[in-house]
Amino acid sequence: MAKAKSAFVCTECGAEYRKWQGQCSSCQEWNTLSEVRLESARPGGGAAASRSGYAGDLSREVIDLGKVDLSEVPRMSSTFAEFDRVLGGGLVPGSAVLLGGNPGAGKSTLLLQTACKLAQQRRILYVTGEESLSQVAMRAHRLQLPTNGLKMLAETSVETILAVSEREKPEILVIDSIQTMHLEDISSAPGGVAQVRESAAALTRFAKKTNTVLLLVGHVTKDGTLAGPKVLEHMIDASLLLEGGADSRFRTLRGQKNRFGAVNELGVFAMLEQGLKEVKNPSAIFLSRQEEQAPGSLVMVVWEGTRPILVEVQALVDESALGNPRRVAVGVDQNRLAMLLAVLNRHGGLFTGDQDVFLNVVGGVKVLETSADLAVLLAVVSSLQNRALPKELVVFGEVGLSGEIRPVPSGQERISEAAKHGFLRAIVPRANAPKQAPKGMEVIAVDKLSDALDAL
Repeated sequence: MAKAKSAFVCTECGAEYRKWQGQCSSCQEWNTLSEVRLESARPGGGAAASRSGYAGDLSREVIDLGKVDLSEVPRMSSTFAEFDRVLGGGLVPGSAVLLGGNPGAGKSTLLLQTACKLAQQRRILYVTGEESLSQVAMRAHRLQLPTNGLKMLAETSVETILAVSEREKPEILVIDSIQTMHLEDISSAPGGVAQVRESAAALTRFAKKTNTVLLLVGHVTKDGTLAGPKVLEHMIDASLLLEGGADSRFRTLRGQKNRFGAVNELGVFAMLEQGLKEVKNPSAIFLSRQEEQAPGSLVMVVWEGTRPILVEVQALVDESALGNPRRVAVGVDQNRLAMLLAVLNRHGGLFTGDQDVFLNVVGGVKVLETSADLAVLLAVVSSLQNRALPKELVVFGEVGLSGEIRPVPSGQERISEAAKHGFLRAIVPRANAPKQAPKGMEVIAVDKLSDALDAL
């Protein structure tokens, strides 16, 4: 019997090593190397390969790139417009999609709703490794979902799941969750690096070979990243993260990787008694503002995937009683906030070195782009001077270190979205100012931070 080869893989970055070592040389993390099996020691897998020097299928044909069929891959709708948007238009046959999120975020609920609705017209196999079949049936009954036609399987053995899938031939295969799956010839416990990696690889190979849509549920760590080896995210075609705190009834589905659509696309859902319901107009829920405008509150336009979204940013500046004033940011990078405050001091003439600065993006939205820079600074100025900004004002633009206001992508679409929601004034970078402003809206184009402060 051939001896199985193994390697040591870092659970943080996926780097491989021939021998175990205490620190990963790639990401500099300690005690993150775990042993994984590289090839199986099954009989027949190594005899012919050892004689020929390689293991491969000689019947494979080499195809010229120019002769590859360029016809569009047909997509299947998930019955959720917001889910389809994040996926790039729908489910692609033969693709592997990983859905992660905190406990209680609604991962299983979203996939159960999708599976029950699609089962009325397509063959679907739902594999549950965390719950019993009666628990899943009780949830489906509570959510008032159609249960006829959905094939269920309570199993954690990958070999058994593949055998049942070969017999049932489903168009969509749901695995809840990948951390509970295991292969018989791997000695480690389910959820370990080797089990997660090899189980996902076996299921992905089956999906590619049979043109089946594979939907995997993944757990997350305490810092919100997907648990398991980093190579798991490289195997799949799309990685989605369902976010939302226990104190909020809204959930955001964000695409972190997508081979068939835009990255960082955002879908918004509301958690109700009947399950997750998609929100058609996300800007409306993020703009639930009070009638009386308070200092430090301002609306900005951010670009999420392929659409603009209006969100409110709030700033609170207060005199610090500490020797080192605090800088707290929720929804915005804290290091970028510190940099913007330095720009405000140098090029705006407003000193905040003895003030505590707190920043919050309403609705739990995480702003990942730089178009929020100008809105953040103007909200800080409003709170610092205790003067409320006009309620009909919207702002966006990137702020450079020399105090210049840089343009951002899709400026025209952002202004149009603000006009649809009834905003009458907009402060934007000069390069993003339209030749003709939308009817009823005043567009103020600025080149420098001082110009924006004067415009207020």
